[in-house]
Amino acid sequence: MPPRLTPSSYAVLALLHLKPWTGYELTRQAQRSLRYAWPRSERLLYSEPKKLVELGYATVHQEDSGNRTRNVYTITGEGRQALNEWTTTRTEPPRFEVEALLRLLFADHGSREDALRALDEFEDDIGAHHQAIVELMGSYLDGGHPFPQRTHLSVLFATFQIDMFKTIERWIEFARAEIDEWPTTKDLGMTPRTETLTRFLAEDHSPVIP
Repeated sequence: MPPRLTPSSYAVLALLHLKPWTGYELTRQAQRSLRYAWPRSERLLYSEPKKLVELGYATVHQEDSGNRTRNVYTITGEGRQALNEWTTTRTEPPRFEVEALLRLLFADHGSREDALRALDEFEDDIGAHHQAIVELMGSYLDGGHPFPQRTHLSVLFATFQIDMFKTIERWIEFARAEIDEWPTTKDLGMTPRTETLTRFLAEDHSPVIP
């Protein structure tokens, strides 16, 4: 496997395989297509193409753009080979980062209202992402996919996103109802309700999804 490449490197390499991009265009496209599977900062997305150039997996040239020049990155043959080899390697374990869940885990340092507010904010953010995917799928029906030959991949990916968002939204509703029944966030321990939920989970049943 090629040295020193991360999943972020391969994601940028895959975008370069579609067409040449400027650093700005890469960032815009990554925010549009990658943020639900591999979110990364703008700084990282700007640095990855430079690393690919250093490794010989991409080239860069400057072109005029009004009163300034901009760098345009293009994949090389070595880059295409590295991208193909990446698809055969073991994937990294998934990571799921949600601050609202972290707040819930340590909700005994705050109030019920604090925990419920974190859930409200989580719901708002998920709802916005959910609506964005719904609208994006609608645009595909109108021929709005920028790479129509890849529509089957984007749509299959979107089925995971929509199912994930719906599951999260159901869980938020469930969690809000549970917290509403707590007298406090502190020192409740193994209540009868908590024992019931624990038995559900220990038997691999979901109390949220029938």
